[in-house]
Amino acid sequence: MKKSLLALAVFGAFAGAAQAQSSVTIYGIVDEGLTYTSRAQTTGTNTGSQFAVNSGVIQGSRLGFKGTEDLGGGLNAIFALEAGFSADNGSLGTSGTGGTSTLFRRKSYVGLGGGFGNVTVGRQTDFADTISAFTSVNDFGGVTGTVGHNLDRLEGTRTNNSVAYTTNNLNGFTGNLIYGFGETAGSTSDGQAFGLAGQYVNGPLGLGLNYYQSKAGTGVGTTADTGLLSSSTLAYTTYTAGQTAAKVLNAVASYQFGPARVYANYSLVKQPQNTAANLAIIGVTSTTTATSSALSLANAEKAQVFEIGTAYSLSAALKLLASVDYTKANFDGISNTGKLTELNLGTDYSLSQRTDLYAFVSDLNAKNINNPGIMNNGTGQDGSQIAVTVGVRHKF
Repeated sequence: MKKSLLALAVFGAFAGAAQAQSSVTIYGIVDEGLTYTSRAQTTGTNTGSQFAVNSGVIQGSRLGFKGTEDLGGGLNAIFALEAGFSADNGSLGTSGTGGTSTLFRRKSYVGLGGGFGNVTVGRQTDFADTISAFTSVNDFGGVTGTVGHNLDRLEGTRTNNSVAYTTNNLNGFTGNLIYGFGETAGSTSDGQAFGLAGQYVNGPLGLGLNYYQSKAGTGVGTTADTGLLSSSTLAYTTYTAGQTAAKVLNAVASYQFGPARVYANYSLVKQPQNTAANLAIIGVTSTTTATSSALSLANAEKAQVFEIGTAYSLSAALKLLASVDYTKANFDGISNTGKLTELNLGTDYSLSQRTDLYAFVSDLNAKNINNPGIMNNGTGQDGSQIAVTVGVRHKF
């Protein structure tokens, strides 16, 4: 009897130790808002006001699993699986490239971590997603997406079939490398993507720099999901596989002055395959007018995105928010420069550590380019659009 009790006690001790060496966390976000939009496109070129329930206003609604296992000697196994969904109708979010539903479209990777940093393999975001914490994406999320952050990738996009290395924190500096395989037989460049980035955080100061480049693939779904090709109105067949599709540079800075966080950032986006010859295939020529729906930001050969903003804490629970976003777009063969300017004001009130209420008002103006719409429901022409959003976000 005593031997049995001793054996049971020893087994229980080992079981407890094994359990302590590994952990799995289930987490998620449910974010929904009600938006009023002026001049939202309805049918053709007709416009009218619209009320809509939008999922993922600040952060995309998601359900995720992440875990670690202590392998000994300072080495850990790590993994993450994260699914996106639309809380307004319960459907899976779309993956972007190809527009097909993907279960773990947000993240699906596994890797090893230790004193050397982390090495991960799978579908994952590059470092633009990390440094976006120093931009309006942290406060307004998707509200500033169409004015430029979807294009410069600070909204957070993913690279399929990728290997990434992230250093540990080195006196405030963290670096990242990522490489995406195009997986095309006979060509290493088709669908290839790579990125190099770093951030520096020292007390109230935050700085970030990120460069990312992708090349066109040979078929839909094999191209790196940069958010550039997939959102373009150009026919996919007009791209040359293996040639550069996008080059993106992000430089961001943030500083905390007492209760106020102020930030500024600049992004340069080049899409060298958006040539005049390719634009002509879809009817965009030197005579295209500014009101043409074909003249969109996604068709630009070069775009520059500028932003300044602030988040001011009136109390531990209440923040006042503001940002100004300005994008200049140049089109090959067209003399006029497209311009998008968005003004945003907002407030965020924390009911608890997990739940907050928010309210935003935004004004997006377009000149010599079609207005994409503040919540992706553009007017189909240049001009202005106003949107007012109130919503609730819960994290678990």
